[in-house]
Amino acid sequence: MNGTHTLIVGDRGRIVVPVAAREEAGLVEGTALVLLTTPGGLVLLTREQLLARVREELGGVDLVDELLAERRRAAEHEDAA
Repeated sequence: MNGTHTLIVGDRGRIVVPVAAREEAGLVEGTALVLLTTPGGLVLLTREQLLARVREELGGVDLVDELLAERRRAAEHEDAA
């Protein structure tokens, strides 16, 4: 999905996503979108796109192993005290 679309904030903060962008992204009425505020600006994603983005950023990270190692260190620290 590539392209630039101009959106205008209307009354009560509403925006309208242009038809071409909705069709390209497969957006239909009721599709939930997530608005991220980042240092680089605003990012509008579907929940599925957000999930894919998080998975990509966490790629190769084993959160369970990290949590277990952290718990072991804490237990060792408590045992030493």
